[in-house]
Amino acid sequence: MSEPVLKIEIRGAIAVLTMNRPEKRNAMCDALLEAIDGFFRAPPAGVKAAVLTGSGGHFCSGLDLSEHVARDAEGTMRHSRSWHEVMNRVEFGGLPVVSAMNGAVIGGGLELASSTHVRIAEPSTIFQLPEGRRGIFVGGGASVRVGRILGADRMIEMMLTGRRYSAEEGLALGLTHYAVGEGEALEKALELAEKIASNAPLSNYIMIQALARIEDMSKADGLFTESLCAALTQTSPDAIEGLAAFLEKRAPNFGAGA
Repeated sequence: MSEPVLKIEIRGAIAVLTMNRPEKRNAMCDALLEAIDGFFRAPPAGVKAAVLTGSGGHFCSGLDLSEHVARDAEGTMRHSRSWHEVMNRVEFGGLPVVSAMNGAVIGGGLELASSTHVRIAEPSTIFQLPEGRRGIFVGGGASVRVGRILGADRMIEMMLTGRRYSAEEGLALGLTHYAVGEGEALEKALELAEKIASNAPLSNYIMIQALARIEDMSKADGLFTESLCAALTQTSPDAIEGLAAFLEKRAPNFGAGA
């Protein structure tokens, strides 16, 4: 029996998702994309955060070009839009997602990583968008997500030249939030995922849903949306519990009064 392309391990409130195509440097095929989509469509009950990583020393080397299917313009656009749907589900599904990265984080792999909320990179990590060197253009959301991290000017140069950024360079640019030692990314990801999972579920959900959207809004609309988010969270049972825990100098027990 063949190994699954996506291994899923539940560790208490944390789901660890491991892309499992080591012979392909975890290049993205339709089966792997569908498996990621399937998990985030219906996360197991009790899971409050997810860790996404890769097997065999690499995160994800992008689209598996050996399985490339010739498509016309409409088919290519529909395929790109299907990637957008999956990446949106990762980003906005409501589950905080931490990426533990090493090796290749290239093309579609960087698009996937940039749809997660916290990113950790080991020294072996390489960030690259090589599509321009292959006569194509990004199609999984990089022009929006990676473009917002880097800015259009730097992303244009990155794509024109096919340059690679290291973990330390990625940290300076915002492609990763943490740079750790070799072999330490998963441990750090689990530590942060546990910390995130201990937050109030509603505030986690609101942070995931609101902040990226507020970035798209005018100043006035963003401030109004912020007030709505504050009203929802600050009048919730978890907010009452959080204040009580602070005053009583104890850890909060979120969800107990829900």
